[in-house]
Amino acid sequence: MTRKTRIAELPDFDMAESLQSEEDVALYLSLVLEDGDAAEFTHALGVVARVRGMSAVAERSGLTRESLYKALRPSSQPRFDTIHRVCQALGVRLVALPLVTPH
Repeated sequence: MTRKTRIAELPDFDMAESLQSEEDVALYLSLVLEDGDAAEFTHALGVVARVRGMSAVAERSGLTRESLYKALRPSSQPRFDTIHRVCQALGVRLVALPLVTPH
């Protein structure tokens, strides 16, 4: 007999625990960016910043910790300048690629 599992019984998933390498981080951010949801991308940057240490990312980006937390909170709409600075501090860059269109 199959036992049903309730959602409340499932363990919490924390993406931060899965980001073990630079390649993991780059792939995660690329996949989220590809979906085109700005809020989700901002959240993903926050996850990676948490892995790297918010204080260190704030220092490398030239932002205060408070500003970094504010910029990466779920309801924020950070300026591109801020996103760019955070990406640089995380050691990743955004890249434009041509859209693949079927012939």
